[in-house]
This record gives sequence, C-alpha cells and structure tokens, in this order.
Amino acid sequence: MRARERGRTPRTEPVTTGTGRTRLDQPRTTRPGLITLPTYDPEAFGKLSERIARFLGTGRFIVWMTIVVVVWVGWNTLLPDEVHFDDYPFIFLTLVLSLQASYAAPLILLAQNRQDDRDRVNMEQDRARSDRNIADTEYLTREVAALRQGLGEVATRDFLRSELQSLLKEIDERRDASEVL
Repeated sequence: MRARERGRTPRTEPVTTGTGRTRLDQPRTTRPGLITLPTYDPEAFGKLSERIARFLGTGRFIVWMTIVVVVWVGWNTLLPDEVHFDDYPFIFLTLVLSLQASYAAPLILLAQNRQDDRDRVNMEQDRARSDRNIADTEYLTREVAALRQGLGEVATRDFLRSELQSLLKEIDERRDASEVL
C-alpha cells in the first residue's frame, strides 16, 4: 500500500471561492498534516534589498562602519580588562564583519539583478518605441512622396497666374483688333 502512495502526487487543500464552495478544478494549495513554511512577498524583499544595497554603497556607510570598528578596537584595547568583550585578535569583530559581508554580497547581487530586469524591460520598451517611430517615419515618407507626385500633376498658383495673364493679353489684343475694324 505504501509503495502505491509514494508514486502518487501529493494531495493539497482545495481552493475555495468567495461563497465558501470548494473548487474542484484547481489543486489544493497546502498539504494537510505537514509543516507549512512561512511565505514572504518577493517584491517587498527585493525593495528592501535595494534600499540596503543603496545604503551600503554610500560614504555614510563607510563612515559609520569605520566609527564602529574604531570604537570596538578602542573599547577593547584602551579601557580596563574587566570591560573588554573581545580581546586582541578581535575574533568577535572579525565574525561580525564576516557576517555583515556574507549578507551584503547577496543583497547587492539581488538588487543588481532587479536593476538588470528593469533595464531589460526598459530596453524592450525603447526598442518597441523605436520600431514604431521607424514605421511611422516610413509611412510619412511614403505619404510625402505620394503628395510630391500628386503635386506634379496639379496646377500651381504661378502656373494659373501665368495662364490668366496670357488670356488677358489675348483678350486685350482681340479687343484692340475689334476696335480697329
């Protein structure tokens, strides 16, 4: 019996609708009887990591870290032995700095990956916008060329003016010729 159960897909809790009815067309989201892991919002975690990475890249962080290290070393070397909590090789300080570095590196990488994703989306949008601009420019170029060809067949104002002036001259000549007779 157990051999058959191992081959099955895990059963999860069915999804319910707003009316409290169970939806049978969707798998259950949790497995009954097992420990559920805590969930987190990846977007909120990403924003937090970006804020931390932004702070780690500032001069303010370097100044604060320098102050902490100087105070730590000064406390453990200049004050009496009774108040020392980390003697000369400063092993605890090394542990704290290693812990800070071990968290800082992945947070910085996460922030960089999120920035790369945003840059990729922006580049795709820019590329699409550029393609639309090129298509619009080509369309307008074709339209202007068609208008130029059409204008070649249309009478311009100067052409009409010259034709009217030649007609007026012809009328004047006929009038003068009829008066002479």
